[in-house]
Amino acid sequence: MKDNRYCIIMSGGVGSRFWPASRSNKPKQFLDFFGTGRTLIQMTYDRFARIIPKEHIFIVSNANYADLIREQLPELSSEQILLEPMRRNTAPCIAWASYHIRALQPDASIVVAPSDHLILKEEAFLSCIEKGLDFVSDHDTLLTIGISPNRPETGYGYIRVTPQEDNGIRKVEAFTEKPNIDRARQFIANGNYFWNAGIFMWHVDSIVRALELYLPQIASCFEAGESIYTTKQETEFISRCFPSCENISIDFGVMEKAHNVTAICTDFGWSDLGTWGSLYELCEKDGDQNVGLKCQINSYQATGNFISVPGKLVVIQGVNDTILVEDGNVLLVCKKDEEQHIREFVDDAKKKQGNDFI
Repeated sequence: MKDNRYCIIMSGGVGSRFWPASRSNKPKQFLDFFGTGRTLIQMTYDRFARIIPKEHIFIVSNANYADLIREQLPELSSEQILLEPMRRNTAPCIAWASYHIRALQPDASIVVAPSDHLILKEEAFLSCIEKGLDFVSDHDTLLTIGISPNRPETGYGYIRVTPQEDNGIRKVEAFTEKPNIDRARQFIANGNYFWNAGIFMWHVDSIVRALELYLPQIASCFEAGESIYTTKQETEFISRCFPSCENISIDFGVMEKAHNVTAICTDFGWSDLGTWGSLYELCEKDGDQNVGLKCQINSYQATGNFISVPGKLVVIQGVNDTILVEDGNVLLVCKKDEEQHIREFVDDAKKKQGNDFI
């Protein structure tokens, strides 16, 4: 392992699209969806610990999840858990961690990844990350990962890259947010569009320069703490600095504006596990294309359903393309192709029934 490699795992999201399993007090990254005995954040940590020194892996999360992180990742020291006093999206999250790491290692090469992605081909993934970290160590670039699309997915963002590549690295020409189905089909036919995995690699100097150029308010905020990082005064400084930061994603704030963005375009069995529908696509299905997660199902004239009622037998008849999930005090039933409304369901439950169900 190279001593200048570092990893930032972002773990502050609430995962509302996986409600009711994902709740405000225990979001999806802290759940064991597949019954493996390891949660998504644990699987993410395990993966990166194979190629990055364990003491160089940092978790950035909301202060509300401090106990969950310590419980699920006891091998981390308290110095490796950076707790945000409030949510401010991914740009401030990445900025803080980057300035913190630069105080420890001015020559750091960093990989940034969400805590809740699923990787099916782990060896291919790790090979990609090692290649990327080697590349950014001596190139002033913001490197992202493009996933070869296997369907016209409307739930992912896309990146457009140049046809030419240099040792597997391509120049990124544009970012496109979630397209409609017609545009998604056009992207697939074009051949130069890839899913945006939301995984980044860069030298610490490259990301700091980009923050100074494109998000100067955020950069100046964290630059003011250069003499404070890694000291006992850091927590108090962040509690004052963080609330003043703009609420903005790294994609919109930096990546879509920068001119030195590159990509490795590959496939390692990636899913961002953003929705019940994405989980359905990954799970083994019966002869009627039904999925029973942590439960048994008997189906009659019922096809294409996702059922998760842990520990129970579920009997369904005449139901098609439906999500049925029970967790704790909530039972969710909705059409698979309308699951984008789950966030609305969560908001309505909060307004009508209070916080007990979210």
